[in-house]
This record gives sequence, structure tokens and C-alpha cells, in this order.
Amino acid sequence: MIWDELDAHLDTLPGTVSAYLGRLDAAPTWTRHPDATHYAASTMKVAVLLALHRAAEAGTLDLAAPVDVRNEFDSARPGTPRFSCARHYDNDEAVWQREGHGAPLRWLAERMIVRSSNLATNVCLGHVGRPAVADAWALAGARHSVTGRGIEDFAAREAGITNLVTAADLAALLGGLAAGAIRPGPLASPAGCAAMLDVLFAQEFREDLAAGLPEGVRIAHKNGWVRGVRHGAGVIYPPDAPPYVLVVCTTTDLADGGATGDEPSDDACLVLADISARAWAARHDLRPAG
Repeated sequence: MIWDELDAHLDTLPGTVSAYLGRLDAAPTWTRHPDATHYAASTMKVAVLLALHRAAEAGTLDLAAPVDVRNEFDSARPGTPRFSCARHYDNDEAVWQREGHGAPLRWLAERMIVRSSNLATNVCLGHVGRPAVADAWALAGARHSVTGRGIEDFAAREAGITNLVTAADLAALLGGLAAGAIRPGPLASPAGCAAMLDVLFAQEFREDLAAGLPEGVRIAHKNGWVRGVRHGAGVIYPPDAPPYVLVVCTTTDLADGGATGDEPSDDACLVLADISARAWAARHDLRPAG
């Protein structure tokens, strides 16, 4: 079995590799440690995106309205000073050029995904609130994922307040958005789900899951990386087969925490690209395991 062979190969790698592969609205074809928790890195930004759109549909936020872009945020650890993001650690100079000025929440939400901007993420999170993000995870059916703090909230991190994801939870979230764009579902309206997928399609960091696909194949995805962590979560739309969800989460020394946007930047990226290529090769035969 190809998945047994893949598991045997992944067993030889350092750290933990988790995965989920399956078609929409079906039991997975292959999973590997799907409920193991990993530090979320930037994959938690998809849950923030969903929370923003849900608030907009409820009428409590206006995504078209400009908000102040200020690099100062309340820590999730009570009684500690406010914190800021490091400009050199961000991936999107366009957001930093708006610092001290206004920008629409919708634009900030897009930059949070397509360029993985930490500053945009914390501004968005400050407006929608962590409870709304927790609700988004819960509605998606996530069982273990939490968004406990903003990006670079080091005081909260030292207190054990963190952001966690699992492969199964990310698959539920991305798969729910994809299914919700086809017919009404619990996450958001079909139009809202389609709008969020459009943002995920525009993702500019393509060195992991997307690197394992033929050129031109559509993938709505979000990845995340810090030293020791590389994740990729997406919905792939083959022109000749039904769409499928693929999530790979790695906590491993193979991840150096870098990102190029195009070519694989470290051995962890190569692992994700290889799994993505294998899933693509099996796209016609993705049936529930068992």
C-alpha cells in the first residue's frame, strides 16, 4: 500500500509528522497522527479570517471600514505590558507602510493570508477578539486547536498561553470552507466561504504543498513556519478529479523557519512537497480507508 510505504518513510524522519488526506465530505483516505498538537505558526490565521467574515455577516464588523494600523497590542497574559511586532520578522512591508494610518479590515485580512503578515493578523485579531476565533474553530468541528494569543505575544507564551493546531482540525476548517462555498453550511454563507477561498487561492508562499503540484493546479491554502515547525493546509482542485483536502503538520529539526515564497526553502518544505506530489498522483483513487 502506498500510504503504508509513505508512513514507513516518514517514520525515519526526526520529530513528528502529522497528516490528513481525503475528499470533501468523505472519510479520509490516509491520516497520520491527525490529532497530535503542533504549535500553530501562521495556520491559525485561517481561523481569524473565518471569525472576521462571521462577524461581518452578523453585522458586528464592517470589513470595508478603515481601522487604525497600530503596532501595539494587549497581551493575552493579564497584568503585562502591551506588546509589539518586529518589522524585520514580518513578510509584508505593505502593511507596515500603513502603520499610523488607516486600512480596511478586508485588506488587512487578505494580507494576513496572502503574505502572512503578523502585524495585519494582530490588528484583525484585536478587532474580532479571541472568543470569536474560538467559536470559529468550534463550528468547524475542531477538537484540539486553540488560538490563545496574538503573534509575538512573548509574555503570554512564557505563561504557557499558546496557539495549537492538529492536522484533523485544519482539515475540518479548510474542508468546511470548501464545502460551504458549494452549499449552505455552519461556517458562513456560500458567498462568504467563496470569498475566503479566493483569498486562500491568492496565497503567495508556495514552497511546500503547492510545490508538489503541477503548474497551474488551483490550491486554496495557508502555510506556517517558524524554526522547528513547517505546516501546510489546503484544498486542491484537480481539473480531472474531485477536490481533496491535504494537511501536513511537522514539528521537526528539518524546518529552519525560513520562507522564499517559491522554491522549497528547507528539508521540511521538501517533505511537504513530496507528500503533496504523492497525493496528487493518487487523486483518482482517494477513497475512505478501510
